[in-house]
Amino acid sequence: MNCYECRSGGRTTAAIAVCSRCHVGMCPEHLRIEAELVHEPRGMGQVTQGPEARRALCEVCARAES
Repeated sequence: MNCYECRSGGRTTAAIAVCSRCHVGMCPEHLRIEAELVHEPRGMGQVTQGPEARRALCEVCARAES
């Protein structure tokens, strides 16, 4: 699989991750790693557990969430 952003720019670069939101392949240059709290339903409520999980995002999805 190749990086979607690089391919759009006319380059071919191997992807090392997939965006957890839009599922495009990303190279190290276009990869953004974000922290995400893990929420788990328990009983009548919800529990947030630590430590935070990793989430891989492309630049477009990372900008959209901020």
